[in-house]
Amino acid sequence: MRVLGIESSCDETAAAIVEDGRRILSSAVASQVAIHHPYGGVVPELASRKHIEAVVPVVEQAIGDAGLRIEEIDAVAATQGPGLVGCLLIGFSFAKAFAFARGLPWVGVDHLEGHLYSIRLGDDPPEFPYVALLASGGHTGIYHVASENSHELLGQTRDDAAGEAYDKVAKMLGLGYPGGAVIDHLAAQGNADAIAFTRPYLEKDQFDFSFSGLKTAVNRYIQTHPQAAEERCADIAAAFQEAVMDVLVHKLLYAAEVKGCSRVAVVGGVAANRRLRERLATDGAARSLAVHMPPMALCGDNAAMIAAVGYYHLGRGERTDLDADVYSRKPRC
Repeated sequence: MRVLGIESSCDETAAAIVEDGRRILSSAVASQVAIHHPYGGVVPELASRKHIEAVVPVVEQAIGDAGLRIEEIDAVAATQGPGLVGCLLIGFSFAKAFAFARGLPWVGVDHLEGHLYSIRLGDDPPEFPYVALLASGGHTGIYHVASENSHELLGQTRDDAAGEAYDKVAKMLGLGYPGGAVIDHLAAQGNADAIAFTRPYLEKDQFDFSFSGLKTAVNRYIQTHPQAAEERCADIAAAFQEAVMDVLVHKLLYAAEVKGCSRVAVVGGVAANRRLRERLATDGAARSLAVHMPPMALCGDNAAMIAAVGYYHLGRGERTDLDADVYSRKPRC
């Protein structure tokens, strides 16, 4: 089965063709980074307008790159939520229309479930069960993944997501958007021990996160040390990043211990972070854990993960009604 996946939850318009839930035939992404860069973050109205412009060309590119004719697509899957409602509506509505016009089965897919499955599209998918850290610009949580159809949320952020904190600290430092890559690069040139930022563990034996306090601590340091902040920007970036890494790595490895899992995974945009990959490689090995990370192309928002999850939903006979709507966030289970 060849599934056309469509993803438009935030600021990237993506389409992909995935065969039988595993083989990526094509994956096209239209990024909006240049559009939102001057504002230091995503402007929802601008993002929605750009999705309208990009969705048809991106779908056409995905079909063409896969070497297929439109008649050879068997089903459609689209992100239903969570995300920015205006953005979600573009891809979701297009998927409805495409499936209806072609008489194809179609299904709405949870964006977070897509990220959790992205690790299974790489060359080294973990065996079940495993514990996964999902960290991105909008979400941070830890999941126990028992099978392709079963995952349990163990804990999530109570305020800012990890990637969101990166973006906001980057804006404080005048580094632009998106903040994750630029802070990661700058931190490599700084001294993480130069500034002592508190580690926001909340309870070290629980799995919830909170990054708003750390973000505020960085802001207060910049306000009270304006000259030092300008001269020691790399040190601030390194100290902030190491504080985030200490929390993410501790919570993930502790969850693996509690759940008795010998395998851990990290997914989402923050999975591309150089320091996170380094820390998990060394700290995971110290605990004899197998650490799995998706390819860089599958860390950020992409439609291949949506198409792959859609394949399994469709295989179980699930279908989404044409009057279904998108959702901005999902209630905590």
